[in-house]
Amino acid sequence: MAGRTALVTGGSSGIGLATVAALLAEGANVATCGRDPERLRTALAPLRAEYGERLRHGAADVTRAEEIGAFVRESAAAFGGLDVLVNNAGRSRTSTFATTADEDWREELDLKFFGVIHPTRAALDALRGSDAAAVVNLNAVLARQPEAHLVATSAARAGLLNLSTSMAAEFAADGIRVNSVCVGLIDTGQWRRRYENALEEGRTTGSYEEWASGIAADRRIAARRFGTAEEVAAAIVFLASPRASYITGTQIEVSGGVARYV
Repeated sequence: MAGRTALVTGGSSGIGLATVAALLAEGANVATCGRDPERLRTALAPLRAEYGERLRHGAADVTRAEEIGAFVRESAAAFGGLDVLVNNAGRSRTSTFATTADEDWREELDLKFFGVIHPTRAALDALRGSDAAAVVNLNAVLARQPEAHLVATSAARAGLLNLSTSMAAEFAADGIRVNSVCVGLIDTGQWRRRYENALEEGRTTGSYEEWASGIAADRRIAARRFGTAEEVAAAIVFLASPRASYITGTQIEVSGGVARYV
């Protein structure tokens, strides 16, 4: 990846931040964005100190076409092109069909679809100028294995997986590969917060590792643990790199064997 340029949305924490770090370590120039500029600046400070001008960041909301479009175009101009787009920004919504209001559905579909459509649309011209262009969409095993308490997110994830396949077919003529990374339970800040809440409420007395292992067993994760953001980032970087030059329109699961489908 040396000398290539990647843009990662949602780089303030978790998988996005780990992906930024992994791409920089592989020699790429990286631009990343988030909605909270101060949070983004603080999270990236150690990487900025190590990699200097190879890292660029700015505030942008992926659901706002003008904001993310300006950031994409400015980043491509600053680095002299764009080779990789990682559509990572997103979140999960906990709700059932009965508890998901119309506005919640619209908000979830807006984020999952336009959070990919807007950055991709803005990046296409620059990606067409690369001899190894790649788009990687972060998704989840929910796309094929829905959960009742994540009904809106599951449905939106399924639609995004379908959209990614369509993008791969349409963009192939321009030499742009499109793939997905579908994650299971990943050890990010939200799980640490849930553990702390469980401690406060007396629902657990053990260590975080014991608590997480119990959840993994309950969810039938074959690896018996949560994944790490760095493990997901490794798959993203592979699909983004020329080593995956004959891979498009498909997905890699980073889920510890949780999938219950063939």
